[in-house]
Amino acid sequence: MYHPTVARLTYRALLGRRRAAILFTLPALLLLIAAAVRAFNGADDQIAADVLGGFALATMVPLIGVIAGTGAIAPEIDDGSIVYLLAKPVKRPTIIVTKLTVAIAVTMVFSAVPTFIAGMILNGNGQQIAVSYTIAALVASIAYSALFLLLGTVSRHAVVIGLVYALVWETLFGSLIDGARTLSVQQWALAVAEHTGRGDGLISSAVGLPVAVILLVAVTLAATWYAGQKLRTLAPAGEE
Repeated sequence: MYHPTVARLTYRALLGRRRAAILFTLPALLLLIAAAVRAFNGADDQIAADVLGGFALATMVPLIGVIAGTGAIAPEIDDGSIVYLLAKPVKRPTIIVTKLTVAIAVTMVFSAVPTFIAGMILNGNGQQIAVSYTIAALVASIAYSALFLLLGTVSRHAVVIGLVYALVWETLFGSLIDGARTLSVQQWALAVAEHTGRGDGLISSAVGLPVAVILLVAVTLAATWYAGQKLRTLAPAGEE
């Protein structure tokens, strides 16, 4: 279910000059903010949680997920080059799983790693804040990558839809409407972070851990399966 050639081509597409610049900008901004906050306020657990929760998990992780998830397949569909890949003797689920694996890896590297470093800068992992938010970023990376990869297969406006979900639904509605929080990847990831933290109230989620885990797994699997089914409809005549 993993094809090295497809993976290599996907990495090359995601880490090209234009996308790489965007991918590096957000982590760099997080680290800059963390350094400035630490310089002006010293080590403060609450501030560390606010920065990591408010910027890293709520903004940086979903945006990187949009770039990596949609960028893993949407450009090939838009310019028609996906037809050449589909003409090869590679199963459609293998293509999707490979591209998802690459998207997850890129999202994790560019979101979880800087989240941990920023947490160490902010308060040296006091109250397990850096580790907890890093785990949340890792978990969220998987779900976001699957969701946005699916968007890349079903819509030519995947980036726009992904940005609306990440910045409007999760950040705005998720903070104002209780019901919206249940359908928020951010809240699911926060539930995992809350469970791994010290239980001092610095990290909290509107969703319980069992529900969060079930939804994370269900959404990831469902999005991956449907993306594979959608890709089948793009197959040349006579193909599977």
